[in-house]
Amino acid sequence: MVNHYYIYAVDDDFGPFFLKFCSYFPYNAKLCLNGHEYAKRQLERQGIAYQALDNGVLSCADPQRLQQICDGLSADKIDRLLRKWLRFLPHPFTAADQIAGFRYDMSILQAEFSLTQVLDRPVHGRLFFEQVIRENLDLGRPDEVQLIFDRRITRRTPGRMRTRILTQGVTPSLHVYYKSTRIKQYHKEQRALRTETTINNTYDFGIGKRLHNLPRLREIGFRANRRLLEAERLSYDCILAEQTFQRINGPVEHAGQRASGLRFADPRIHALWHALVLFRLLPKGFRRADLRHHLAQLSGRHPETLGQGAMTYQLRRLRLHGMIERLPNTQCYHVTDAGFRAALFFTRAYNRLLRPGLAAALPGHRATPTGLKQAFDKIDDRLTALIKQLALAA
Repeated sequence: MVNHYYIYAVDDDFGPFFLKFCSYFPYNAKLCLNGHEYAKRQLERQGIAYQALDNGVLSCADPQRLQQICDGLSADKIDRLLRKWLRFLPHPFTAADQIAGFRYDMSILQAEFSLTQVLDRPVHGRLFFEQVIRENLDLGRPDEVQLIFDRRITRRTPGRMRTRILTQGVTPSLHVYYKSTRIKQYHKEQRALRTETTINNTYDFGIGKRLHNLPRLREIGFRANRRLLEAERLSYDCILAEQTFQRINGPVEHAGQRASGLRFADPRIHALWHALVLFRLLPKGFRRADLRHHLAQLSGRHPETLGQGAMTYQLRRLRLHGMIERLPNTQCYHVTDAGFRAALFFTRAYNRLLRPGLAAALPGHRATPTGLKQAFDKIDDRLTALIKQLALAA
């Protein structure tokens, strides 16, 4: 026995959609459509150029008109779509049934409201979103959920309030739950930050299921999207920090002068950072001879092996990167605030984190059994045991 019939069609106004009819009484039916496809069809009919982003819109020649089209998708238009196709498609109600008063009425089984924020620099957007996930794992707590949905939550509130992080391939997604409703946030097509609220039960918000309640649900869904973005916080600007890191490590050009990058963990650059930390304490700045003397000691070389040209090159490189500045009418240099902080961060990160951390993590290195070393050893043992258990070993 066939339980359901699926009919897939394309409408001039709504684009692709499908109807699902149940084959037994009371002959329930399900209509599924996508508002983004409706918007794209309207743009095409009005001759407005756009670029698609999967089922969304990446760019549009007239964004204001696009927003008006989206706002104009009403319950009445959806109802007319159903009535139009019921006149063409076979369905369980015969003409006699319809004369007797049997007809389909529409209710809302599931409604999804999305906000797509297109990023001009997608790589930085990915960095931003990954940091959002790390620092906002508490969004599923009741006190945060009631701020997002503007609903009072008590111990009697049904459902499990929680935050879930799901990863498909290398793309993570953030999920926040309230009763039967879910907010999902992810990096769409590596080009945009997508926030979407899916309402699976309108009674979660004290609203009926009839289609005429769609405007009230739209208000709740879009407001939840905005409130989620307002509730999310970062402890630092990861995008600007990434730009600064890449600028320091890459070559720089200023006023026609070029200088190579200050590459992280390069032994010669590491010695430069150490020298800057020391020179910051000098009230009258430092000279080229001071830099030569300190670099020789830090690199285990004799000062005579470091030529004047090499010192001039290092000073110009530090100056063009903004790490030092020359004091007016002198041959002395002063370490800038940015230079001091960068030097302090790079030296501490290498000496206290990277070097001892690798000694504990990599095999064959003699290291004190710290928590990090024990954790890596435990991971290795567990993976080895799993490989043997699955008979994957050579």
